[in-house]
Amino acid sequence: MKKTILLCLGLGLLAFSSMAQSKDETAVAAAVEELKTAMIKGDKSALNAIANDKLNYGHSSGLVEDKTAFVDNLTNGNSVFKTITLHDQTITIVGNTALVRHILSGETANKGQAGQVKIGVLLTWIKEKGKWVLLGRQAYKVS
Repeated sequence: MKKTILLCLGLGLLAFSSMAQSKDETAVAAAVEELKTAMIKGDKSALNAIANDKLNYGHSSGLVEDKTAFVDNLTNGNSVFKTITLHDQTITIVGNTALVRHILSGETANKGQAGQVKIGVLLTWIKEKGKWVLLGRQAYKVS
């Protein structure tokens, strides 16, 4: 009987801890979607709101931008996403930090030039005042 009670308590604690993790994972996934939408729309206000002031945004070309350059390039026509599709996304939460990996495919129109992109991406999110914000991003080329 004691073993059954202990087993039930253990399973209950396990279920509770995975629910808490699922809540953060859901919130991070929603933040990724907000970022994706803001990038497609070139929404300066939304991009500023979702990016940490210390943003370090790395491109697959090796170019690294700060928050100002990231927002400016997505709102001035230098970097335009017509579509973005995310595949194979994983989210790992450790405390107030989340690591998100995915493959990003999309149609671009950088400086008016139509193109296609397919890259791997690692995003680093941090939870500030109850909200997940983007701290870092590194893209890499995939075949």
